[in-house]
Amino acid sequence: MEIKTFHDKQVLGTSAAEQAAAAIRAAIRQRGKARIIAATGVSQFEFLEALTALPNLDWSRVEMFHLDEYVGIPETHPASFCRFLRERLIEKTGITNFHLLDGKSNPVEVIRQVGQALQSAPIDVAFVGIGENGHLAFNDPPADFETEAPYLIVTLDEVCRRQQMGEGWFVSLEEVPKQAMSMGIRQILKSEEIICIVPDSRKANAVKACLEGDISPMAPASILRTHPHTTVYLDQHSAALLSADASSTVK
Repeated sequence: MEIKTFHDKQVLGTSAAEQAAAAIRAAIRQRGKARIIAATGVSQFEFLEALTALPNLDWSRVEMFHLDEYVGIPETHPASFCRFLRERLIEKTGITNFHLLDGKSNPVEVIRQVGQALQSAPIDVAFVGIGENGHLAFNDPPADFETEAPYLIVTLDEVCRRQQMGEGWFVSLEEVPKQAMSMGIRQILKSEEIICIVPDSRKANAVKACLEGDISPMAPASILRTHPHTTVYLDQHSAALLSADASSTVK
């Protein structure tokens, strides 16, 4: 694992986008197409804005998979991750080959269909974040590190649900769904490359636990340390609690 720390999340987003673009271009050169996993949420704003603005990316050769989605949320809801990806990635790039997790359809059937497509070929690069409770995708602690299922239906813990409310997606905790569809931990780790984007001070405790504590289901994103090609992008706020030699600061 490589850890990179930046002074602000704009520069963080630009740097992460350049690495993501390089991975996509390399896959297209080697195999004629690239398969990616896209994350959502406030942490991805600057990254996706920078990525979709980069030139010389042939998005017609990109196949995109959806990391996670609430059960029961329609795409018209402000919190819909399908809506997020349409507005911030699909419509900006013109991607036509994408697999979204429909929150209003039968979740068992949704994860069966998308999971089947996901497992049909290797993933070149996955974009992920770390939650305030250390979750990876919607795999809240204690996360299932053993299942080979590409997607799971999971129950969200209160810390996770409060994070979603705090980010402004919901007016009250009662509105936040209690279940979600989430890509499994082992499935994420099958990606050839992982780019983990984690800005903001509210993530500092989780970053410390996942990057310096034990690799444990109680700190789900800690499992990223076992992946040989993971890069974690932090800003000075999310990295504030790390030991001095944990990361290289980039101005």
